[in-house]
Amino acid sequence: MIMLRRFLILAVVACITVPALVGQSAEMTVEEAYLQEAMELMIIRETSRSSDREQKLIALEYIGGALERGSTNEEIRTTLELLSLEGTQNQARERGRLRNDFPEVRREAARYLGIMGTSEARAALIRITTIEGEPMVLQEAVKSLGSIELEDSEGAVAAIVWVANRFNNSASPDNLLALSTVDALERIAERNSGLQDPGAFQVLVRIAEGPFISPVRERARQALINLRRYTAQGQRRQ
Repeated sequence: MIMLRRFLILAVVACITVPALVGQSAEMTVEEAYLQEAMELMIIRETSRSSDREQKLIALEYIGGALERGSTNEEIRTTLELLSLEGTQNQARERGRLRNDFPEVRREAARYLGIMGTSEARAALIRITTIEGEPMVLQEAVKSLGSIELEDSEGAVAAIVWVANRFNNSASPDNLLALSTVDALERIAERNSGLQDPGAFQVLVRIAEGPFISPVRERARQALINLRRYTAQGQRRQ
């Protein structure tokens, strides 16, 4: 109840302050922009630390807005990392029952880590793949790993391959996760003119020949064709 009351106060202040600042001038001054960011971070801090799932989702909405404006605040990254581990590494229990297993929160945090796109965000996503068990969260983590445009992609490829191998051995393969795997590996290959990890090729072959729906298998086959084209181009240049 106290947390809810604190949030309502912050929300009211934000509703009053931010529009007032915007109305004063088309372009905010440095002081006004700083005040808006400070208010936003305060709301993110309060809501993300709540034990309530909805409050954490509100925090993620504010984080999404900050990222859209190009914010790279360190506190936002730290908050995303904590939310991405909510219920897995960071557990709250009551009489032995897990109270904070919020896969929707972890999924959104993984998505925003991909948008943030830093090396620290990538490290957080790789950590997610090692401890997460929910396919919906892993799907988003894999997509995010594929979207981060950094030169060194070996760790990201290895994490994607590891996740795909875990679920390819399942009696009920996940089509969405398989499709995310194909897309992520293909995006990384496009940026690096191919892939060096043999495991990536093996995963794509298993998806292309595995018990997945036809569109997923076809996407994997096309990805293999593209990867072979990169290899042929590299050999011609040599």
